Amino acid sequence: MSHLTPEKIMQLGLGFWGSKTLLSAIELGVFSELAKGEQDAETLTQRLQIHSRSAGDFFDALVALGMLKRKEGRYSNTPETEQFLDRSKPSYMGGMLEMANNRLYPFWGSLTEALRTGKPQNEAKTGDDLFEAIYADPTRLKGFLKAMTGLSMGASQAIATKFPWADYKTFMDIGTAQGGLPVLVALAHEHITGGGFDLEAVAPIFNEYVTSFGLEERLQFHPGDFFRDPLPQAEVISMGHILHDWNMEEKSMLIAKAYQALPQGGVLIIWEALIDDERSQNTFGLLMSLNMLIETPGGFDFTGADCSAWLREAGFRETRVEHLAGPDSMVIGIK
Repeated sequence: MSHLTPEKIMQLGLGFWGSKTLLSAIELGVFSELAKGEQDAETLTQRLQIHSRSAGDFFDALVALGMLKRKEGRYSNTPETEQFLDRSKPSYMGGMLEMANNRLYPFWGSLTEALRTGKPQNEAKTGDDLFEAIYADPTRLKGFLKAMTGLSMGASQAIATKFPWADYKTFMDIGTAQGGLPVLVALAHEHITGGGFDLEAVAPIFNEYVTSFGLEERLQFHPGDFFRDPLPQAEVISMGHILHDWNMEEKSMLIAKAYQALPQGGVLIIWEALIDDERSQNTFGLLMSLNMLIETPGGFDFTGADCSAWLREAGFRETRVEHLAGPDSMVIGIK
């Protein structure tokens, strides 16, 4: 009999130690500070304005976690943290982790209660609505939309390169946030025009982001509420990290609205952290579904087979599932 140890159990059970160390490092600006150049512990401690008691342990823990490098007593970023966690770079993807630190970390402390009650554990516990609370505060909204762009960047880049855009001319992204996917598609394919659909409050944030890439002539913002308004028409319509927010009835309604907005031969792209069909491999997708339990009244994530079946029920004549990047995949439905 092989010798069993509790190592894996302990690593997972105490995994929040490492997670919170990274989240606090992002909050403190460790990686943005080191993007200016390598520093010794004393200098870095002073510039970050943190207490000296455990500064060395903090920096060395980040080294052990693979988030920093240390050579001859001087700290520097790894190639990954240099590219993705420096706030001054356009490739910064820490917005999602900032939101995880500020919101999700405390809410996940109530997962057991959520599992017992089936109810959200976020602002809803005090009578507030998650999306109303975010969209009512312009500063908070911009941070949230920036986080969504960061979360979706890898998948958006893959869609811009993998999908046969040469066969289509118009594109509309539903729940577009800053417009991260339309921007990447338009940059890669000069013939594509279209834009994004989202609530009116998103308009200035979308327009600012699109204009920063010089794409304002080709990408337009379309205001509306996808529960109350028809979706804008286009040859290709996408919904990224949208369906998992809603219950089954709402999912079906949104798919039906997309079907109605497409011409014959048009395409709906649904992309999420799709759970693998065996429900045993895509850990991120399964945990994201638990996050929907924390965050929403009825949302849940799903498999590619689930989504394909829903598309066929809505009338799509052909579907396929393609992996994008990391945990994300897309389901393509052809009308």
